[in-house]
Amino acid sequence: MIALSLAEIAAVVGGQTHDIPDPALQVTGPVVRDSREVEPGSLFVAFAGERVDGHDFARAVVDAGAVAVLASRPVGVPAIVVEDVQTALGALARHVVERLGTTLVALTGSAGKTSTKDLIAQVLRSKAPTVFTPGSLNNEIGLPLTALTATEETKYLVLEMGARGIGHIRYLADLTPPKIGLVLNVGTAHIGEFGGREQIAQAKGELVEGLPEDGAAVLNADDPLVRAMASRTKARVVLFGESGEADVRAENVRLTDLGRPAFRLHTPSGCSDVTMRLYGEHHVSNALAAAAVAHELGMSADEIARALSEAGSLSRWRMEVTERPDGVTVVNDAYNANPESMRAALRALVAMGRGRRTWAVLGQMAELGDEALAEHDAIGRLAVRLNVSKLVAVGGREASWLQLGAYNEGSWGEESVHVSDAQAAVDLLRSELRPGDVVLVKASRSVGLERVAHALLAGGAEGEVAAR
Repeated sequence: MIALSLAEIAAVVGGQTHDIPDPALQVTGPVVRDSREVEPGSLFVAFAGERVDGHDFARAVVDAGAVAVLASRPVGVPAIVVEDVQTALGALARHVVERLGTTLVALTGSAGKTSTKDLIAQVLRSKAPTVFTPGSLNNEIGLPLTALTATEETKYLVLEMGARGIGHIRYLADLTPPKIGLVLNVGTAHIGEFGGREQIAQAKGELVEGLPEDGAAVLNADDPLVRAMASRTKARVVLFGESGEADVRAENVRLTDLGRPAFRLHTPSGCSDVTMRLYGEHHVSNALAAAAVAHELGMSADEIARALSEAGSLSRWRMEVTERPDGVTVVNDAYNANPESMRAALRALVAMGRGRRTWAVLGQMAELGDEALAEHDAIGRLAVRLNVSKLVAVGGREASWLQLGAYNEGSWGEESVHVSDAQAAVDLLRSELRPGDVVLVKASRSVGLERVAHALLAGGAEGEVAAR
């Protein structure tokens, strides 16, 4: 974080200083909420959770070098005491962002947020210093913590914004007001919490409502619910997609023999060819979104294409492709899952597995509400239509729906199987995998199906699934 005195921070967050001998002392290190991340000069933010209370670590973090603690009560060490720690953290983030004058890019969507954020960050940092959300820390705590890592050298700040209800994105956008707002898509992720796609669109569109007139709303031309958000902003509207009406679009989209997308990038200022290092055709839309943002910030088509072609995956368990010594390829996409990302991952698996046996090891897609049965059934049926060689559905009721959908779609019989847990899936795969097979592992994060990928890559007896 930029250097601020404890007196300045207290004024910004409306807090009272306690046990601080010198209010002029400056925070020069990072703002952290995990005591293990403290380093000299840090400000430690003490959240009181259900199982762990950060206030209990106050003495330890100061001993480790923290200048002070942002707390909701006196803790016997230097502290700025506030009524609500989360509100104070947000106020501090907004103060720092406004003071720096950094160009802020925010993005949201039902699927692909983290992958697209990683692409935007890699493209922009090829031009200037860029700070971006690590992983998917896109909520009311992760977002301000990310914003506070910006310094005087930071040119671009790229923030991913998630939502689980109406008003969430508006709250985040108020904390860190963006100049460019990007909406990727409106799908069915969290539909059980929102109640329907129209409600999801209402929530996602909050991002563009607060954009300034000299800002830009970057919208997916191929998604009608996103495109309709143009009426909700006073900013300039920029469309991306494969539609001929898109300002930034792709032509001649294809997959290489390795399953990597390639296409001709068209921007208002020129065209250039892109061949990506990522896997799956769904990354074309993500790349176009990143290209639209980069073009708005002054990058040429050639610069954008070069950066997109060099970009890799920065976040774990998202189409991580690893080949074992015996030729088996493991695709770990187990960080999360929704119907849209499941379909994209299955198509990527098939593209990567041309001429090889393909295995889809799938688990529950969470938070689908009343749509859960239909959506799991549809994914099972799609696996059959795409000619995936083997489906292994892992878990309870939802997994049985996956398997049943596959069974009902065609005479698969042995080609689809339902197993109880990750260890059972590993045991099955160990006995049946052959050199050259391609295995996709995917489910919602709560399922913990990444353990299957880890076990397959560990190999041998030591590759058994570890207890969570």
